[in-house]
Amino acid sequence: MKKCLAGTVLLIASSAVFAEAPGGPDCGWGNMLFDGQSGGGPHFLASTTNGTSGNKTFGMTSGTNGCSTDGTLTYGGNAMINTAAIMDEFSEDVARGHGDALNAVAVMIGVEQQDRDTFARVMHENFTTIFPSENVTAEQALYSVNEIMKNDPLLAKYAV
Repeated sequence: MKKCLAGTVLLIASSAVFAEAPGGPDCGWGNMLFDGQSGGGPHFLASTTNGTSGNKTFGMTSGTNGCSTDGTLTYGGNAMINTAAIMDEFSEDVARGHGDALNAVAVMIGVEQQDRDTFARVMHENFTTIFPSENVTAEQALYSVNEIMKNDPLLAKYAV
């Protein structure tokens, strides 16, 4: 059981290696040590070296270790909002126009307290856009939610 848990943690941690790293793609001693190597193993080891020694933080503040704070941070992974676990409850709440799952999604998206009633109302009004069929995936529903928010004057500031 412990090996399975450790493997899962390592797998999840290594998936973050492929995003543009803070300080730039060449930042840190791990990148220097594993320069020119590719594959999951070297990426994981470089990331671990950078993370455990604190050298990237030092490099970003001092401008050394190949680090810079001039670039724009990027993220190439999946969204961290996971509505799949509450998809049934979310669809029911959107249909009603209120509920815990609808509020939870608003919180995960970052909708401020004073705008959550508007969020609930707008989502309710657009139920058929968010859920055009019973086979809608969580990813498709969130995409629709985001598109709807882009078109609402108050909620547009929360859209990605």
